[in-house]
Amino acid sequence: MRDKFTILTSTCVPLPLENVDTDQIIPARFLKATTREGFGDNLFRDWRYDGSGRPDPAFVLNQPAYSGEILVAGKNFGSGSSREHAAWAISGYGFRAVVSSFFADIFRNNSMNNGLLPVIVSPEFLSGIFASVAADPSATLTIDLPAQTIVNNAALCSETFEINAYKKDCLVNGLDDIDYLLANRSKIEQYESGRNN
Repeated sequence: MRDKFTILTSTCVPLPLENVDTDQIIPARFLKATTREGFGDNLFRDWRYDGSGRPDPAFVLNQPAYSGEILVAGKNFGSGSSREHAAWAISGYGFRAVVSSFFADIFRNNSMNNGLLPVIVSPEFLSGIFASVAADPSATLTIDLPAQTIVNNAALCSETFEINAYKKDCLVNGLDDIDYLLANRSKIEQYESGRNN
């Protein structure tokens, strides 16, 4: 079981860069581990730290003005290789959702499989979020997964977003694929017994 995702209101971290690929999210040299622990420490590693391992004050994750459980990214986030570790790194850092106008399909699916919600918004709505956060880093977003809405609370505007019904059910109830099967075990057994008669 994982944390349920219903309604999240949070400040956000803006990353207004397009075409961010999975190697930028989590560099390949950190992929040797087989468990999810520790990946958040290396999220955007080559952008967060200089060649000497010191935090780069210009990078947004190192700026104390920005924090929260929502990462807001530019168009085409999560492109490149299919590494599941990218979702692990984002979740491991503490993000519960990523907002963008376009996600690579494999990244989007890996995110939902790992309890991280990818929210696709229009380019105009995304620009509005970036503008609100630039004007006030304490601006918040509210993501209502059951209603499939996202609200820019500073601009008082909202949009609906699409999500696969099965993945939505898993996220709302805090289930991964195995948990979902176990939760429906009696229905599966009933169906199987009916087939065998």
